[in-house]
Amino acid sequence: MVDPERTGGRRPDVNERVVFEGAVLDDARAILARYPAAHQRSAIMPLLYLAQSIEGMVGREALREIGELLGITTAEVEAVATFYSMYRLRPTGEHVVNVCTNLACKLRGAEAVLEAAHTAAGIVHGEELSADGLFTVHEEECLGVCDFAPAVQINFSNHDTVSSARMRELIASLRGGEVPAPARGPAFASFKAASRALAGLEEVPAS
Repeated sequence: MVDPERTGGRRPDVNERVVFEGAVLDDARAILARYPAAHQRSAIMPLLYLAQSIEGMVGREALREIGELLGITTAEVEAVATFYSMYRLRPTGEHVVNVCTNLACKLRGAEAVLEAAHTAAGIVHGEELSADGLFTVHEEECLGVCDFAPAVQINFSNHDTVSSARMRELIASLRGGEVPAPARGPAFASFKAASRALAGLEEVPAS
């Protein structure tokens, strides 16, 4: 459970679900130890990734517990979590597929790629999560690799110049249990695994 020494003695209600306990709390303490005592609120982003690596999202309980660990309000934690699209605050699939539809990607067919992702993943328009819980398809504002438009990320790993046909191949590979190799960098087995690596708790695999 959350360390009472860091929460003014407050203990969670018996009916509250606790995210940071046991080995997860040990991981949180390891993250906090990276920062000087006067600046531990700087740990907010890796702690958000840690919570996401456990639940596949950052829920209300995690937002509150991170605030308690850092001695700040839940609202301050939520302000960070909602600013960055890397953090998911709602139920999320095992694999997160981000499709950029900003100008460079749009001009090179990103809308068709997004449509192909929805169709292949079995996600209806207006939804992000597939019924089987395997996929989240998210329309991203910008992935910052305009030279390689249309750009797609799978579990934060980049895939360049993705066509509609290639998008269907990527989804089929994931559905078959194979994580496709990205254009550069490592491939992560799941969104949770990627989040744990981004929390700095796992060695990033060689590309």
